[in-house]
Amino acid sequence: VYDYAPMVSQPVYDYAPMETAAVASTKKLKVVAGVLGLLSILLLAATITLGILYGTKGGETTVTVAPTTGPPSGTNPCSGADPGFSSIDCFDSSGNVQALEQAGANVTSGYQGSFNASGRTPITTPLYAAGLCPVNVHWHLGTEHYSAGQYDETGSGPSTTVSSEQMGYQCTSYDSTDSKFTTAYNWQNCVNMQVGQTYEVHWPSSAAGACGTLNQYQTPFADGVFCNWATVGNTTYEQIGVQAQVFIVVNDESYYYPNLIRGMIVDATSGHGSDMALYTGSTTGSSKSNTVCSQYAPITWQVDRKCWP
Repeated sequence: VYDYAPMVSQPVYDYAPMETAAVASTKKLKVVAGVLGLLSILLLAATITLGILYGTKGGETTVTVAPTTGPPSGTNPCSGADPGFSSIDCFDSSGNVQALEQAGANVTSGYQGSFNASGRTPITTPLYAAGLCPVNVHWHLGTEHYSAGQYDETGSGPSTTVSSEQMGYQCTSYDSTDSKFTTAYNWQNCVNMQVGQTYEVHWPSSAAGACGTLNQYQTPFADGVFCNWATVGNTTYEQIGVQAQVFIVVNDESYYYPNLIRGMIVDATSGHGSDMALYTGSTTGSSKSNTVCSQYAPITWQVDRKCWP
C-alpha cells in the first residue's frame, strides 16, 4: 500500500470551484443529514443530466436543481461494453492462489500486506491528472476497506438498521449521546439511508469512459469503465481507478456539501483527501469473499483513510 503523500502538496482537483461554489449559504437545497443527499437525485438514470443554476437573493446564494427526467435520447454508446468477467475461486484445489490482488484492503497507515503485486504500481497522481474521469457514483452500507481507529471492528452506529444490505465496518466516531448522530431525517430521495450510519462512497473512473459527454456516467458502472476500451492500453491499473471516501451521516447542516458527483472531497484545510492509501486491487461487492474473487483486476484504488461526517 502506497502513502499518498503527494496529494497534500498538490493543488486541489480542478473541479473544486464547482464543489465549493454554494457551500456557505445554500438554503433552498437543504440536505441537513450529510453529504449523500444530492447523490440519489442524480443517480436516477444510466446517464446523469444535471443543471444547477446559481443566483442571489438578499445576499444569499440560492441553488435550483433542474429535475432529472431520464437519460438523453438516442443510443447509449456504452451499453453492453462490460466484458462480463465471471468470478472465480480465489484458490485452486491444491490451495494455490489463482486470482490477482483483490479489494478492499487494509488501508491503515504503515500496514503492509503479503500479496506480491510487484510491477503493478497504482496511479499515484489524482485520477483526473492521469486522464481518467468518473463513470459512476455509488456507495456501500458500512465500509469495504479497513482503517484502524477510523473504520474498523470497534466502530458502531444506530442500534437498528433500515437496510437489509450486508453491513461493512463502521466509523468509530459515532456517539449515541450527540444529537447530530441520532436525530432522524425525513429523506426525500435516498432509500434506506440512516443518520448515524457509515457509508463508503466509490467513484469508479476510467480513461476509456465517455468523458465529458452525456454518456459519461453509466449503470452498471462497468459499461462506463470499458466504454471506449479499444482506444486505450491494456494495463488496467493505469486505465481504471476507484476513489473511495468514507462518511458517517449526520443531521447537522454545518457539514453540508453540495456536490459529490465529480469526485471525492479534496480540501487541504479540512484534511479531506490528504491521508490517502494507494494500492492495486479489484472490483468489489457482496458476491466476493475470501474464497470467491473478482477477475476485474488489477485496478488502482485511492482510499481516504479517515472517516468524515
